[in-house]
Amino acid sequence: MSTNSRSGLWSVLKHRDLRLLFGGLLFSSMGSWAYNVALLAVMYQRTHSVGWVAAASLIRYLAGLLVTSYAGLLAERLERIRLMIRSDLLCCLWQAGLALTVALGGPLVLALALSVLSTVTGSVYGPATAATIPTLVGENELVAANSLNSTLDNFVVIAGPAVGAVILLIGSPAAVFAVNAISFAGCALAVSRIKTRTKPVDVTEDGTASLRAQLAVGFQTIWSDRAARTLVAMCGLVTVLWGSDTVLLVAVSAHRLGDGSRGWGYLLASLGAGGILAAPLVNRLARSGRLAPIITVGALGYCLPTALLTLTHSVPIACVIEIFRGSSTLMVDVLAVTVMQRAVPSDRLGRVFGVFFTIVYGASALGALLGAPAVSVFGLNHALLIFAFAPAILVLIAVPALLSIDRDTAAAAAMLAPRVAVLEQLQIFSGASRTLLERLAGAAVMTNFAAGTAIITEGETADALYALAEGTVDVTSRGEAGGPSIALRTMQAPDLFGEIGVLEGIPRTATVTAATDCVCERIDKDTFLDALTSTPISTSLVDTARGRLALTHPSRMLATTAEPATAET
Repeated sequence: MSTNSRSGLWSVLKHRDLRLLFGGLLFSSMGSWAYNVALLAVMYQRTHSVGWVAAASLIRYLAGLLVTSYAGLLAERLERIRLMIRSDLLCCLWQAGLALTVALGGPLVLALALSVLSTVTGSVYGPATAATIPTLVGENELVAANSLNSTLDNFVVIAGPAVGAVILLIGSPAAVFAVNAISFAGCALAVSRIKTRTKPVDVTEDGTASLRAQLAVGFQTIWSDRAARTLVAMCGLVTVLWGSDTVLLVAVSAHRLGDGSRGWGYLLASLGAGGILAAPLVNRLARSGRLAPIITVGALGYCLPTALLTLTHSVPIACVIEIFRGSSTLMVDVLAVTVMQRAVPSDRLGRVFGVFFTIVYGASALGALLGAPAVSVFGLNHALLIFAFAPAILVLIAVPALLSIDRDTAAAAAMLAPRVAVLEQLQIFSGASRTLLERLAGAAVMTNFAAGTAIITEGETADALYALAEGTVDVTSRGEAGGPSIALRTMQAPDLFGEIGVLEGIPRTATVTAATDCVCERIDKDTFLDALTSTPISTSLVDTARGRLALTHPSRMLATTAEPATAET
């Protein structure tokens, strides 16, 4: 895995739409974390039961588990930006209802119901955001964008509980829920200003397939890719521990640190601080191309330090432990998400991330479900040890699979090296990252043409372009008047042809015939156009295409223009 050195962690904020998306998420996530602390505080204060705290977490996780795969489906079939706006507005409504319920001393069951509605409605945000980020930044900026997204997530883990604590100090839980409602409205406003719009797609017979078949696409896509399924499993494993943290850390705060419910917020804030501190490091580590050691160290760094909580009664020491754990888990999360964004076809990203977040919800629910019984049956210290060492053993079992992914990645890169070398010499990809070139080379079909073979024919549909890797071709055209064919040029490898019809969406304007035996990399039209979303068209390519078009069809003007890769304003 590689990334361009220009892609600093904060440099991706040059993209206006990404700033709006992250700004809206930052605002609403701070409100949501404040709401989370306030909700658990209400449950504990009114029941004095860890079981009720676990139930409040568990029921929301289960709700997310049930609907998030379908939410990923919606993120494919509907325009994502509008979908996120509607989600925000509905969440605003549910949180306002929750504020009113708590302010009037309403039943806890109603409060839980409204919190579940918020979870269900907001479930589209995870897959929609993860699938949208690659459309807002370049391929070589994905690691930085995902790291920054996780950094902001971790920041709100610190700021959100702090905001909640301050509001609780000067107000009430109802006030926290009202603030969260406002934060959703603010997020909707920010996201509504995003100019980029996504194209709804459906890979399941235009939606006529059964719901089961449509939901199965995401699962099948993950299962068919060994790297994706291994990394999703690893994320699920560490998320089980995260789910147990929602119970165990409350108990640690109350019974070991003697800090009551306030300590829960301190420990969560420390987890977030660790993620913030680690984000620049993760961005650099991702360039090494070696997943196995980074993922393994990250997963073990999150699991094993849980055992150290059995040895301390000090709030500062416990916070240091959580800082280390927070920095470790970021390595797993960011790399897993980035690998999937790069490996999964764009028309399946929403569904895949719907499945991914379903697994996250399921793992969180499992951890929360196991946390309270473990404390009751084994005691707090033994429960902490179980949740420290059992996941760590499973991580070690997964190491061979991670090493295999590294080997496969290295072998694939070596196999693609000659193809990449050809693409590197083409003007259009002069500013492309190595990752993008490898992705294009992997999608290209190496095709041999004997001398005298017409590779493309004037007037036919332009469904691909060709990178000439070996040999020489002759270009002829009848022109727009339809006269006799005239020779236009002879091209030698490495060169590119067939780009005019692909860029303009028009029939072929010339015939290209192999003058000698040739080898070409055939790049499908959709694959090529997807690549241009992350690598702007070079001015030299546009000038070349314009000149070629003028020779054959002088009355036409090239509609495609070069867009320099400058910061958006």
